Amino acid sequence: MSDHTSKQFDTELEAVRSSVLRMGGLVEEQIIRAVESLSSGDMALIDSVVEGDKRVNRMEIELDERCNHIIARRQPTAGDLRMLMTVSKMITDLERIGDEAQKVARMARAIHEAERAHMPRVELAHIADTAIEMLRKALDSFARLDPIAAAQVVRDDLALDDEYRAIVRQLITFMIEDPRTISRSIEILFVVKALERIGDHAKNMCEYTVYMVKGRDVRHIGVEDLEREAAE
Repeated sequence: MSDHTSKQFDTELEAVRSSVLRMGGLVEEQIIRAVESLSSGDMALIDSVVEGDKRVNRMEIELDERCNHIIARRQPTAGDLRMLMTVSKMITDLERIGDEAQKVARMARAIHEAERAHMPRVELAHIADTAIEMLRKALDSFARLDPIAAAQVVRDDLALDDEYRAIVRQLITFMIEDPRTISRSIEILFVVKALERIGDHAKNMCEYTVYMVKGRDVRHIGVEDLEREAAE
């Protein structure tokens, strides 16, 4: 590969990396707006999340095509190939995070159209903040090629899962004690499940980052083993 061709290739790879981070920023904004609409009931905000999901979908398709074209034209090897494979997987998780944000917005619409009647008192701010922060850390670890930071997000997902289960238990208690809360409780359950899934997707992204940097598939090996792999 000539120096000129090599520089073009590097430019293409950097453009793909930058596009992933832009997509991640858009998806993060989708989650923030969806969570805000849950408390505010702002229908325009809800509509913006639903509409924004179409842009997220378009970005996924565009980036996937760019990765495929680069692989076909450049036939990359080693680290460059791992980076493109990582991007291809990460954008799928980002698109699915966008879907979860849209679910939160749709539940916000249902809750506020029902005028928040018989709402169970459940605190969602912390689990929402945790899910958003996990996504931010996942994107940052990818941008900085930092497998240790990525491993920390995988550990954070365990705490998020614990919080999810605690909220589910609260909602079940509300529904048993006051059947009038059942409809709202189910809607909140969908919201909390969406937030928990956002954490799962952020965790997936971090596993891909470790693979990209270390060249080792760390899925399904447990947090402690993943942390050891990331630190080596």
